[in-house]
Amino acid sequence: MEIKKIEGFILGSTPYNESSKILNILTREYGIIGVMSKGCKNIKSKLKIVSENFTYAYFYMYFKEDKLSTLIGADIINYFPNIRSDITKVSFMSYLSELTKNVYKHEGNSEIYDLFISSLLKIEEGFNPLVISNILELKYLDYLGVSINLDGCVVCGSKSIVTLSYQKGGYVCKDCRTAEPIINEKVLKTLRLYYYVDISKISKLDISDSVTHEIDRFLNTYYDSYTGLYLKSKKFLETLKNIEK
Repeated sequence: MEIKKIEGFILGSTPYNESSKILNILTREYGIIGVMSKGCKNIKSKLKIVSENFTYAYFYMYFKEDKLSTLIGADIINYFPNIRSDITKVSFMSYLSELTKNVYKHEGNSEIYDLFISSLLKIEEGFNPLVISNILELKYLDYLGVSINLDGCVVCGSKSIVTLSYQKGGYVCKDCRTAEPIINEKVLKTLRLYYYVDISKISKLDISDSVTHEIDRFLNTYYDSYTGLYLKSKKFLETLKNIEK
């Protein structure tokens, strides 16, 4: 049986008898794969730590494509110690993991893996987890088939943008605006920046709280209106945000 070294991230796991787990690992090459981690619940198991949720590692396994593989070892790439030491950041990682799993099921594109890992690494580096999450959410809309038009007025194509409409699906100019309130120009420009920025190359974020929260509210409304995704981790994250206000 072939042994393969595969880079991946454990999105979640399912208990299997008293001592084992079936890991759901997101990979660039093979998408989401099921991997049996035998005996990993035992205290002395060499697989215990590397079989925990949210582990980002090179996994060594007896690989069976389209079937259940078997884990034999792993080299951790990043254990995300900064994220794991903060309940808010852990909540963001949990949410992004669940979101990514659902997005990948909708469209199995390897770009999703790179976007997801880049986002987690930026949160680990200390960047605002809400901003990074919103950037990822915006980019994921393309893979969910409900993209936002941020290149010009969604109605006529004009560049004289004054607002944003989730009902119309993007930017709206002064002539096509109906009941939508005027939105701060910084919000409009920042949202477009979110869409086009390369997450892996972010080196600085200087965005006011008011702009950040307005974009977050818009994306929450857009996701609720068009994606059909209702995630438990998102509900917990929203509760946590309200507590921290």
